[in-house]
Amino acid sequence: MPLGVDVLVALDLVGAVLKWLALAFAAPVAVALANGESTLPFLIPGIAVGLAGLGLDRLTPDRTGLALGPREVFLVVAVIWVLVPAFGALPFLLGGVKQLSDPVDAYFESMSGFTATGATVLTHIDALARDMLFWRQLTHWLGGMGIIILAVAILPRLRVGGRRLLQGEIQGPGELEPLGATVRDLARRLWKVYVGVSAAGALALAVVGWTGLDPTMKPFDAFSYATSAAATGGFAPDPESVRLLAPITQWIICALMVIAGINLLRIHSLLLSRRLCAFARDDELRLYLALLVLGSLVIVIELFGSQTVHGVESGVRAASFQAVSVMTTTGFASLDWTKLGPLVTLTLLLLMFVGASSGSTTGSVKVVRYLMLARLARRELEHALHPEIVVPVRVSGVAIDESALRSAVMFVVLYLFVFALGALSLLLDARRVGGQLGAFEALGAAASCLGNVGPAFGSAGPFGSYAEFTDLSKVMLSVLMLLGRVEIVPIAVLFTRSFWGR
Repeated sequence: MPLGVDVLVALDLVGAVLKWLALAFAAPVAVALANGESTLPFLIPGIAVGLAGLGLDRLTPDRTGLALGPREVFLVVAVIWVLVPAFGALPFLLGGVKQLSDPVDAYFESMSGFTATGATVLTHIDALARDMLFWRQLTHWLGGMGIIILAVAILPRLRVGGRRLLQGEIQGPGELEPLGATVRDLARRLWKVYVGVSAAGALALAVVGWTGLDPTMKPFDAFSYATSAAATGGFAPDPESVRLLAPITQWIICALMVIAGINLLRIHSLLLSRRLCAFARDDELRLYLALLVLGSLVIVIELFGSQTVHGVESGVRAASFQAVSVMTTTGFASLDWTKLGPLVTLTLLLLMFVGASSGSTTGSVKVVRYLMLARLARRELEHALHPEIVVPVRVSGVAIDESALRSAVMFVVLYLFVFALGALSLLLDARRVGGQLGAFEALGAAASCLGNVGPAFGSAGPFGSYAEFTDLSKVMLSVLMLLGRVEIVPIAVLFTRSFWGR
């Protein structure tokens, strides 16, 4: 029976992306040379990625000019996001990093990096050499915006059917805009804003260090924290995350996370038109900011009530930072939320299911889907009273297509199902080995990895790690990170009969 998906088209595009990815290993090679470290842990994987890309290019006939359908898009996205973390784990294994000598641990760390999750199995981050720390941060930054989006921006051949490919890579159900722009132009706009936010953040943090406002902020630290915040990833060069940073530094990072949680194409449009009023009328943006404020208020009430913090500024900063970090799925922490009261932990768990704007670098469900579901529910209530009434569901004044509403409902149902299955699987695995994983810790770990947040509760808290989890649990958590990054569907459809058949 003939296949319903053109595998050769998909593999041809995978090869093109891998050939480009080989260039990414040049940066850590330069860092290794500057620090007197061996370059082989990066040269060998870089050559391997390049050869894999060339091999796929030679094995598949030239498919340039052929249309790229939704099935091919799903296959390309799935294969890329499985292969890239595998190649990204090689430097950890070849570099002799003791904490990542197990292939499962190395793949977990690499998957966490490229999916901008921020979960880690490292128990002594400060023991990593500078070149390995740099590679860890670079995987974060590259994965935050999307490897495929960057490939579309620089590789002309990926323009064939590229709008579908770009839509398959962008997180959230938002439409690509403006519709008249070319695919390559759209990808470049996304990366321009992303690079701009990263550079501005790194510069602001570097200035704080240079002026002595935060003497601990060195240039490498400024690069690391800025790229993690822009990618909403959460990897930090310090095992204490941001806890030891100066208040002004924490506020800057908090602002970066808020900006990174906004639709990047909206930011680009604002910078060009400078029409702030149109930007302010964005329903998703307003709800996003309102939920951030609400989450911060709940946490600050608990902090002051339990006398965890002293002083208005420190309390507001701590509450705002934790709420922003978790809701934007970044995962930085300025205090150990595992030691706070149940109100804070429950609030943070709920924020893990929110996410930020569609078209941002964040994970989880996304605010716009909650908007769509809330207005769909309101319409159904009106239909119950007035069956004859026709009420379109609108977001920011735009009527939402019924297929988009069905997709939003389907995604939320799938998301909750995968989350429940993941948490149950973690508990079963813990019981298999006689572990002490609690139900709340399992729920937190599943929600955090599926939502690409990173830290969770218990031993996997913001100043802990996932090192205590079994290899099987780490594999399951890696799968959750992958599903969260690609938003489930591109992986799920691969296991349906209709995907492969005509």
